[in-house]
Amino acid sequence: MRLLLSSLRRNCLGKVDMHAFVRNASLFLLFCSIVLCWLVPSVDSVQDYSSKMNENRKDGDQYSPLKLTYQLSLQIKIHAFLLWGSVGFLMPVGILVIRFASSCNCRENFQLLFYFHVILQSLAVVLATVGAILSIRNFENSFNNTHQKIGLGLYGLILFQPLVGFFRPKRGMKLRSIWYFIHWLIGIGTCIIGIANIYIGLHTYHERTARSVKMWIVLFTIEICLVGFVYLLQDRWSYVLKQGAILGDEQIRPTDHVMSPSNSSHKEHMVIC
Repeated sequence: MRLLLSSLRRNCLGKVDMHAFVRNASLFLLFCSIVLCWLVPSVDSVQDYSSKMNENRKDGDQYSPLKLTYQLSLQIKIHAFLLWGSVGFLMPVGILVIRFASSCNCRENFQLLFYFHVILQSLAVVLATVGAILSIRNFENSFNNTHQKIGLGLYGLILFQPLVGFFRPKRGMKLRSIWYFIHWLIGIGTCIIGIANIYIGLHTYHERTARSVKMWIVLFTIEICLVGFVYLLQDRWSYVLKQGAILGDEQIRPTDHVMSPSNSSHKEHMVIC
């Protein structure tokens, strides 16, 4: 943590390049993942519940509702909260932050927003790593449902994205455009797949436990709508601000209150006739 803060402080003063900050952030990310995974307790009763469900299942019937213990329910909630915090909140906010940075004219503000973007994405990877290891240790991993299959591929993208960001070419190089497109595509794709998998996970939880998840679906949908609105507004915000100002070379078009000379002469001609 001290390495990360010292790198951020020195970067703000312009004494160290951005690669040092990204390197220290990666080390901090790895350290946090190891510590949190060590602290996460394990639950051995989940597979016992799953085996009982399969034993009680008749041919052609659906799964009977899963009776949750307090410990098992807590582990599921922790897993859901970690993955929501990762791909459902931190990653989308990190994308919005770096989009704000791209419109900054001040170099200092751009650097601060860039570091904030790196910190958010690093924390997102830490939470996703802990959530994935929690599911591997405690839950049945037969990968016979859509949520687990998508989650496996999603975690691969989450780990691959920091590697792409770490090998960022310098501006002016030919590979910079290709790198930017790949980094943008993986980032947006990871968020979209992650958001979809959160909805699938809520639906799977409802099917397995017969518990209502409508409130969580509504709250998460409101959050995604707000993030999407801000994302779309960022492209048009500068245009919206320009509507309140008159540019020097902009021609003033005729309005309802100002009559153009052509319309005035035309009306006078109509009166004379």
